[in-house]
Amino acid sequence: MRQENIRNIAIIAHVDHGKTTLVDQMLKATDAFRENQQVQDRVLDSNDQERERGITILAKNISIEYKGVKINVIDTPGHADFGGEVERVLRMADGALLLVDAAEGPMPQTRFVLRHAIDAGLAIMMVVNKIDREGARPEAVVNDSLDLMMDLGATDEQLEFTMEHVVFASAVNGFARLAPDDGNQDMYPLLDMIVDALPAPDVDPDGPLAMQCVTIDHSEYVGRIGIGRIYSGTIHDGDKILVVKNDGSRAMSQVKQLFTFDYLGRTETREVAAGDIAAVVGVDSTDIGDVYTDPDNPVELEPIEIDPPTLSVIFEPSTSPLVGREGDIVGGRQLKERLMQERENNVTMRIEELPDKTGIEVSGRGILHLSVLMETMRREGFEFQVGRPRVLFKKDENGQMTEPVEQAVVECPGEYSGKVIEVFGNAGGTMTSMDSGTTQTHLEFKIPTRGIMGLKNRILNVTHGEAVFYHTFLEYGPYAGEIGVRQNGAMISMSTEKAVAYALGTLQERGQLFVAPGDECYEGMLVGERSKPGDMVVNIARTKSLGNQRSSTADIAVQLTPPRTFTLEEALEYIMDDELVEVTPKSVRMRKRILNETERRKWAVRNGKVKK
Repeated sequence: MRQENIRNIAIIAHVDHGKTTLVDQMLKATDAFRENQQVQDRVLDSNDQERERGITILAKNISIEYKGVKINVIDTPGHADFGGEVERVLRMADGALLLVDAAEGPMPQTRFVLRHAIDAGLAIMMVVNKIDREGARPEAVVNDSLDLMMDLGATDEQLEFTMEHVVFASAVNGFARLAPDDGNQDMYPLLDMIVDALPAPDVDPDGPLAMQCVTIDHSEYVGRIGIGRIYSGTIHDGDKILVVKNDGSRAMSQVKQLFTFDYLGRTETREVAAGDIAAVVGVDSTDIGDVYTDPDNPVELEPIEIDPPTLSVIFEPSTSPLVGREGDIVGGRQLKERLMQERENNVTMRIEELPDKTGIEVSGRGILHLSVLMETMRREGFEFQVGRPRVLFKKDENGQMTEPVEQAVVECPGEYSGKVIEVFGNAGGTMTSMDSGTTQTHLEFKIPTRGIMGLKNRILNVTHGEAVFYHTFLEYGPYAGEIGVRQNGAMISMSTEKAVAYALGTLQERGQLFVAPGDECYEGMLVGERSKPGDMVVNIARTKSLGNQRSSTADIAVQLTPPRTFTLEEALEYIMDDELVEVTPKSVRMRKRILNETERRKWAVRNGKVKK
C-alpha cells in the first residue's frame, strides 16, 4: 500500500552545486513557511564549517508541506570521507534529486553518492542548477549526467525516469523551469514534479511495527535519539517495542518521546505512521542498524554495515610552551570527556583511550573527516596536539597485510599530465585511465591512502595551480611497501621568542618560511622548510649587530616573501612521524615531538637513526 501523502527524497550533489540555497528556496516557496515567521527566522543556514568548506558534513532531515503532501528532504554529504552517512540515509528515501552545475556538469565526487543511489534502486530526478551562470550548457550537462548514470550501471527504468524528469534551476534567483528559457520565476515546477512523479512510500500501515535506525542524534538530557524510516505499522508514544541489534541480540524497550520532522525542526507527536521518518527517544544505547519492531510479531530487516575507518590520529593534551594563551580548555580530563561525548554522537568514528592513558585514538574515514572534529573542538576553546595520521592496516583471510586504496581523479591541462603521472608514480599510484580532451586531460589512478597524504600540494605545484584533484575510498588492497615521504628537511626554532625580520631575511634564502615577523615561536617549533633534505636548527630571533659607525644601507628594509600558511588538513598531511600539530582556537602550529635539540639527538642515537 502506498502512503500518498508522503514523499521521501534525498539530495545528491557535488560539494558546491548550491544544495543549501536550493533547499532554502524550496522552503520559502511554501505558504506555510511564509506564514510561520518563527521558522522563517531559522532559514536553512548550515553551520559555519559547512559554509566555509562548501560541503555537507552530516546528513540532515527537513520536511516541506506542499499541496497536502509532506516532502521529507534528506540531505546527503557530498564528500567521500563522510560516506558512512550516505550509504545509510539513502535507505530512508524513495527517490533522489541529482543536482549538477550547468557549467561544470557532473564532477568526480558526484559519482560517489550517485552510485549508492543507483544501487539502492532510487528513482532519480535531475536538477541542472546555475543556468544563469556564464558558460552554462544545460543540455550538454543533462547528456553528461545520463552517460555517468549508464557508466554506474543504472537500469533502463532509472535512465528513462531521469530523462523524463529534468528541471533547470537558478537557486540563487529562486526559479525552477521545465525548459531553460521558459520564463518561469518560481520553484513550483520542482515541487510539483516531486509530488506528482516521485513514487510514494510502498509500505504496510496496517502491518506489525518495523522501523530501522539509520542516524543517531544525541541530547545531554535524554541521551541517544534513534532516527529512521518506518517500513510498516505505526509507532506510538509510550509503546513497548522489541529492539533487534545488528548481531541478532534482542532487548525490550519503551518509547519515551516521539518526534517527526517539521520544516527545519522536530515536533513532538503521539504517533508516526509507516512511510514517514521518526526520531525515537527512550532506547538505551541505540545504534545504527537497530530495528524497532512489534514484540508479538517481530519483523526482520537487513542489517546495516558501517564502513570501517581507514585513518587514525592520537589526540593529546598540549605540551607546548605557549599552552593556555589562546584556548580556555587545555586539560587532559576535559579533552577525554569531549571525545567520549563525540563517541556517543558520531557513530562513524571509532574513539578509544590508549592503554597507557597518554592520549585518545580517533579513527575516521579520511583526513577531512578527522579534521572537521578538530575544527569543531578548537572553536569550542580547546587546545590540544595531534600526531601524524596513521593508516589502519588489515589482514586478509590468507594472513597477508592489506591497506586502504583510493581512487584518485586529476583533471589538468594536457602539458602537465606527464608531471602528474610522475608524482603519482613516486607516491605508489598506478594509472587506470587517461582521457585527453582538447584542453584538459582526465587522469584516474589507484593509490594507497598513505600516498595521498601531502599529494595535493605536489600536484598543484607541478600543474602551476591548474589541476582539480579528488579522491574517494575504493577498497582494501595488497600492502604497497614503503612509500616516499617528505623529501625536504624542516627549519626548527632553537629558542622561545618572537620571530625577527632580520633573522627571517637570511633564513628565507635557505628555503620557505612558515612564520612572519612578530609571530610567537618556541624551541622545537617548525618555522620553515629547507630546500634540501635534513632538519636545520635556526635562530629566528637573531638581530643585526649594532656598531658605532653609520652605514648608507643601514635603513634599507628587509624584503620578506609572505610565509606559507597551512590549513589543518594540510598540516596533518605535511608532518612526519616525529612531529605534531598543535591546534588552538587561533593557530595551527607544527612542532617536533621532542622540543629540545639535545634530547632529539639522544633519541635519534638510541633508536638507531644516526651513527654514534
